[in-house]
Amino acid sequence: MVKGKGWRYDFTQEGIRHTEAWFKTKTEAKQAEAKRREELKNPEPEAKIPTDMVFLTLVNKRLDHVKNYGSESHFRSVLYHSRRWIKEWNGLTCKELLSDMIENYIIKRLQVSACVANKEIEQLRALFNYGIKRKIINTNPTEDIEFFPIEKRKKYIPSKEDVLKVISVADPETQQYLWTILLTAGMVGEINGLTWDDVNFDDCYVTLWTRKRKGGNREPRDVPMITKLQDILKYRYEKRNPKMPWVFWHTYWSRKHNKWIQGPYGDRKKIMKTLCTNAKVGYFRFHPLRHLTASILDDLGTPIGVIQRILGHQNRRTTEIYLHSVGEAKRDAMNRLEGLDLFSADISLDQRTPTNVHNEYWQRKVVRPPYKVLKKEVENLGYSGTGKRYGVSDNSIRKWLKSIENRPEVLN
Repeated sequence: MVKGKGWRYDFTQEGIRHTEAWFKTKTEAKQAEAKRREELKNPEPEAKIPTDMVFLTLVNKRLDHVKNYGSESHFRSVLYHSRRWIKEWNGLTCKELLSDMIENYIIKRLQVSACVANKEIEQLRALFNYGIKRKIINTNPTEDIEFFPIEKRKKYIPSKEDVLKVISVADPETQQYLWTILLTAGMVGEINGLTWDDVNFDDCYVTLWTRKRKGGNREPRDVPMITKLQDILKYRYEKRNPKMPWVFWHTYWSRKHNKWIQGPYGDRKKIMKTLCTNAKVGYFRFHPLRHLTASILDDLGTPIGVIQRILGHQNRRTTEIYLHSVGEAKRDAMNRLEGLDLFSADISLDQRTPTNVHNEYWQRKVVRPPYKVLKKEVENLGYSGTGKRYGVSDNSIRKWLKSIENRPEVLN
């Protein structure tokens, strides 16, 4: 009997002490001791490691792992492939899924392109290797399947002129978004996740966070702000919604929750296609903006090591991405951008319009009133009051009047 712990058993066998407390009576303690001695005398055989499982189960386990440890974009990619596999092989076990069956599936995907087929091989190989590592299967049916040769193309990096054309046809909200990508050399996911806590106006830098690392670690890097980026972010900060922590966010309809939700952007797939079409330039997405900034820094003679730190690449002194201070080498490199015409153009900041509005706001058509009506309303309400009545700025009202007054045939 031990005070405060009830009855207990305590014995040593083969140099190992075995003890357990919290038994209400001495009899229970003795019975538990006898049971424990019997277990030690006749140990149960070790459980046999399974070597097979249902393919669907393996896929789900892999998805759970990627969701917990990978980036959101990586999870979406694995999920896309997993849905195709389940349609093809649902109901089979991993042992029943032979190399020939997988190779036939890969050849069908080859009809799309060699890149698509190779991506299937890569993802399937990762799936089975995951199962082997977790000791839930013991073979990888893709290990003898070879990758297909592909014709590598030079990455398309738009010219500075094309980038400016695309930015010029965008609404102010999107212009600020594109400039932020360009002036930080950030990835879309990093900019979408940018919060006001990551913007340091006092020391003039922003902290970008990436989860594109082995193990899914979320890691920061600091990028100095040049004046143009400061102006954009200060404007957005003044117009921000205090309830929203993100620098860029929107209101969207969630089919999952069946309601309107406010939150950060996801993968804005369609917007660049529309902008490139409107600007009449070759199609490119957001990532080439990051390449463009890097190439400009390289043209300016910036050391490769400094560019890699700005881009957050891991193959150069990985520990530097954990530093929260902004080094002078990085600051000098980013300040060089300030002298370029590309980064010194005026910014479209309309102080009378809110941020984070839907694109339809900028594409709306306002019906102009007749000249006499418009003239009378200006006399009674002023330019600002008339503009509010029609949902436009006071400068728009002035332009309306000027455009009519320059056409005598309309006045008559």
